[in-house]
Amino acid sequence: MAGVRVLTGTRKGAFILSSDEHRKEWTVAGPLFPGWEIYHIKGSPLNPNRLYASQSSGWFGQHMQRSDDGGNTWAPVGNEFIYDGLTGTHQWYDGTPHPWEFKRVWHLEPSYTDPEEVYAGAEDAALFRSTDGGSSWSELSGLRNSDSGPSWQPGAGGMCLHTIILDPITQGQIFVAISAAGVFRSRDNGVSWKPSNKGLVSAYIPDPTAEVGHCVHKIAMHRSRPEVLYMQKHWDVLRSDDSGDNWYEISGNLPTDFGFAIDVHAHEPETVYVLPIKSDSEHFVDGSLRVFRSKTGGNEWEPLSKGLPQTNCYVNVLRDAMAVDSLDSCGIYFGTSGGQVYASRDSGDSWEAIVRDLPPVLSVEVQTLP
Repeated sequence: MAGVRVLTGTRKGAFILSSDEHRKEWTVAGPLFPGWEIYHIKGSPLNPNRLYASQSSGWFGQHMQRSDDGGNTWAPVGNEFIYDGLTGTHQWYDGTPHPWEFKRVWHLEPSYTDPEEVYAGAEDAALFRSTDGGSSWSELSGLRNSDSGPSWQPGAGGMCLHTIILDPITQGQIFVAISAAGVFRSRDNGVSWKPSNKGLVSAYIPDPTAEVGHCVHKIAMHRSRPEVLYMQKHWDVLRSDDSGDNWYEISGNLPTDFGFAIDVHAHEPETVYVLPIKSDSEHFVDGSLRVFRSKTGGNEWEPLSKGLPQTNCYVNVLRDAMAVDSLDSCGIYFGTSGGQVYASRDSGDSWEAIVRDLPPVLSVEVQTLP
């Protein structure tokens, strides 16, 4: 019998929400790692019982955890994230040189092709890879040591590599997104990298069309059509039809095009979801919680609010806090700063809270189980 696991990272631990294919009744396991910030928890597409979690604390630092039984038990794995060679400097908020300092892992991305391979996106921005199930990590230093690396600056949340997309068709092609540097692409399995930000316009930086320096909040891809990418930027929702060579805006009739989360329907590559946030100074929805859906690949957006609070709601939804399942009737999920995790069994037409009153949600990932 098919089922779903919703892997939820929060400010005070991780929770695993489980249901069968009907997605009407849910069990809640957790908190796992109580009291710790769980920036991300994600499962292997090749072995759904293999889960990885990034565990962080201002007091006790960064730790990596792995489960081989679907989250029932966990064990620490390798936690040495060492920058390769001379680290040099990047720019600080005030434009002065600042040394690279590892702080935490923001995002984990297990491989589509090797059950022992997993990637980790770090703050300060760097990409690491493990080929032994997380026991050891090595930096793919061609990214950080690229020509533009010394000019990267942190965004408001730090200089984080928060998105990793492994192209499921074009072997060796990887996309990453960094706040606040932009999107970068490798076509040789992470050895060398080039910026992929042509078409981005950011009025808040000295050169609005610069090659790097854009605060990209999230990018998303549909596996059947990996040349098409979608982006939620600090302001603007965008699309690329040529694997990131060029981007164009698709914000259309959105009430605001500031936000963090973006994702794509599991079976409809032109159906995209975003969750607009009021502004970059007020990180909450403006009284009513609405997901917006485009069935045309952008520009034409419809609000989806059935079952969501429409008065006195002022939550935020972070960049890694939206995900989809791959059941026949595609499920959409997102978590809020108020500790709710909402789910839709019908591609967004209606919603319900499958759990409430968790700590603030940092990330949501979904596993569709056989």
